[in-house]
Amino acid sequence: MTIQEMIMLAVQASIVITVFSYGLDATLDDVLYVVRRPRCFLRSFVAMFLVMPLLAVGLDMAFDLHHEIEVALVALSLSPVPPLLMKKQGKAGGRESYGLGLLVTMGVLSVVITPIGMMLMTQAFGRQFELPLGAIALVILKAVLLPLAAGMVVQALLPRVAARIARPAAVIGTVLLVVVALLIVFASRHAILALIGNGTLLALVGFIVAGLSAGHWLGGPDARDRVVLALSTASRHPGIAVALATVNFPNEPGVTAAILLYLLVNLLVSMVYVTWQRKRVGPAAAA
Repeated sequence: MTIQEMIMLAVQASIVITVFSYGLDATLDDVLYVVRRPRCFLRSFVAMFLVMPLLAVGLDMAFDLHHEIEVALVALSLSPVPPLLMKKQGKAGGRESYGLGLLVTMGVLSVVITPIGMMLMTQAFGRQFELPLGAIALVILKAVLLPLAAGMVVQALLPRVAARIARPAAVIGTVLLVVVALLIVFASRHAILALIGNGTLLALVGFIVAGLSAGHWLGGPDARDRVVLALSTASRHPGIAVALATVNFPNEPGVTAAILLYLLVNLLVSMVYVTWQRKRVGPAAAA
């Protein structure tokens, strides 16, 4: 097994462990939170799958971006919520039930929405974008649905065990992810630096700030919901984005570096938003 394969395996393990820890505390009401609220669902859908793809097209027209950045923005705009985002939403005072409901609902819908979005992007960019339904479904199944369901089953059958292992599982998943993320960034540092220029950082900051703003505005009257939708709109699943980019542009390894650059910029910009919201909403608001 190569070092790259070991790193990818560690990334997948950290995500599975973290989502499993969500399931240890989750209820069916949490999972169905978005589905049972049509207005909430509509606002979330518009912010994530209409506003962001249009923004990716607009930024491509406004800036002379590296081709890798163009592809990364398209791929990210069509990707669902990343499974690890709930921790950040909780720190900002977001409603945990809404965050989990978005994770599940938009993840399942992305199996259909992402291919449709790629068809529309083909028309907008004049380039062919495709990704098999099975590839998206497999990522969502392995990274979200199965570990979440496993955690909920343990909670239902062994509630005391679930209560004891929920915190350690979450810590293990987080520590593993941080270590792996640092290794990936270090290994890709030269490719990331090579992409900076031609308005790249400005475009990425604009993409993220616009996502935060759209989600915050469409999040509804409750500040806890605005936090969740803002972060969910601006933060997308890097695994699906990389898969989409790899399938469509197999000879352009720089696209992965572009997505990593987006993650770094997103981390910095989102920290400002989270700090602001913690002062307004309060940390770890109750669901």
